[in-house]
Amino acid sequence: MIPENVMNQPSWYESSARARIEGLLDAGSFKEILGPQDQVMSPHLALFDLPPAFDDGMIIGRGLIDGRPVAIAAQEGQFMGGTFAEVSGAKLVGLLRAVARNAGTPQEVSTVFLLLDTGGVRLQEANAGEMAVSETIHAILDVRHAGVPVVALIGGRAGAFGGGGLVTACCSHIIISEQGRISVSGPEVIETNKGVEEFDSRDRALVWRVTGGRSRVLLGGADSYVKGDIGSFRKAAAQVINNNAPPLSLETLEREQGRLEHRLKAYGNCHDTPEIWVIAGFSTPAAITDLTEDAFIDLLVKEGVRHDAR
Repeated sequence: MIPENVMNQPSWYESSARARIEGLLDAGSFKEILGPQDQVMSPHLALFDLPPAFDDGMIIGRGLIDGRPVAIAAQEGQFMGGTFAEVSGAKLVGLLRAVARNAGTPQEVSTVFLLLDTGGVRLQEANAGEMAVSETIHAILDVRHAGVPVVALIGGRAGAFGGGGLVTACCSHIIISEQGRISVSGPEVIETNKGVEEFDSRDRALVWRVTGGRSRVLLGGADSYVKGDIGSFRKAAAQVINNNAPPLSLETLEREQGRLEHRLKAYGNCHDTPEIWVIAGFSTPAAITDLTEDAFIDLLVKEGVRHDAR
């Protein structure tokens, strides 16, 4: 059953994690695990005089999309930047391990959806956060090896940076909007370590050109591009379930390695995305960032942009 408000859904970027889950899943189907009523909170934030959250900014559970069972996890980017930490990481890893364990049983889900919205590791819980990222990556690969696709949805305020960028890259399929951003190192981190001449974090147009959704899907850092409303994300999520993401196999990894080697060889000396689009042979490369959503989606179809390695 489609959510009642699917035709008039708000912006994914502006919505909370819970609103995204509500719009993505069939109405009334979400069953939360370790919800706010359980009050499983970070034991560390009080040491820094910071308020905790009853769900530690990580919402996990099960639900349905077009009647098919899925597991889902959503980060609340407006709480501590959606960061990976001890409790939030344990919740996500526990969900993924349960999915892998139940593969091939009556409790099996068809797909895992990760609604990532994160700046990376929570600095106040640095060691635990780093461990959470590594355990999440391990768990994602176990789920994929068990035959269950893991799909990342990126379009929130925090993007998917740091460890979140690594987690995203390990997924079977990545759905992104123009507002979504993916990168291992954030703009401020690059500027701090290499100088403003290398990357000006205050140049918002530059940040979005390099890390934003349009650049990522054209380069193969994301697989599906959608408009920024919740309904468009839901439609793309349903399509991934029906079309099946590539399995995790040696052949898949070899194709992905080949794609990355080709990308580095072709564009490794470029300093900004318009240079890449010229080499790639796109028409009107300088105007790609200014295209309307419909025009950009038409461009993807016209140019036959498709990435199915991962």
